[in-house]
Amino acid sequence: MNSTLKKRLVLCVFGVVLSGVAVSFFKSSVFGVDPFQALMSGLDSVIPISYGTLYVIVNAILLLFSLAFDRTRIGLGTLINLSLLGYIVQFGVDVLAALTPSPALPIRILYLAVGVLVACIAGSMYFTANMGVSTYDAIALIITDTWKIGQFRFVRIITDLTCVLLGVILFLLSGQERSGLLAIVGIGTFISAFMMGPMIDFFNRKLFGPMLH
Repeated sequence: MNSTLKKRLVLCVFGVVLSGVAVSFFKSSVFGVDPFQALMSGLDSVIPISYGTLYVIVNAILLLFSLAFDRTRIGLGTLINLSLLGYIVQFGVDVLAALTPSPALPIRILYLAVGVLVACIAGSMYFTANMGVSTYDAIALIITDTWKIGQFRFVRIITDLTCVLLGVILFLLSGQERSGLLAIVGIGTFISAFMMGPMIDFFNRKLFGPMLH
């Protein structure tokens, strides 16, 4: 194994681990999560199994979609993400809940800030490693690059909105109080959609990209 491949593998593994940590902080801030996690939160509210196991099942189903239509999107990073991230999120949320059972507003704001920063670093590490995309990311890529339907930015908006809508519907169907929707769709969701891209690009160019050269 050459040194570049080793670096890519390290970036991939740490990227997935830190992604799980970031989602833990997002969920614990109760300010909203990214679109795919909004869907997962909705499913989690109606399906009585652990979040980690649910994450594996949902991503395994999405993996079948990628395997059927474009296997080139799948790599070691995809499998690491599928098998580890859900359990890391579950563990992180449990730890933060134990540390701050009812976090005050300043703590929630801190959790959101930490979640955004760690998510950007993790995303940059994962993308720089280039060892396969997540099963959710693969959907928009297959629709645009393999099926040649639409432009990626518009297709991704549609898939993101679909995830958020389904997450909200499932959450409401579960009988939860509507005030709890802010934990799924909130300022954290909009930050994920509009602000994290430029920050990830910054870390790509200034930090992790140069590490491979």
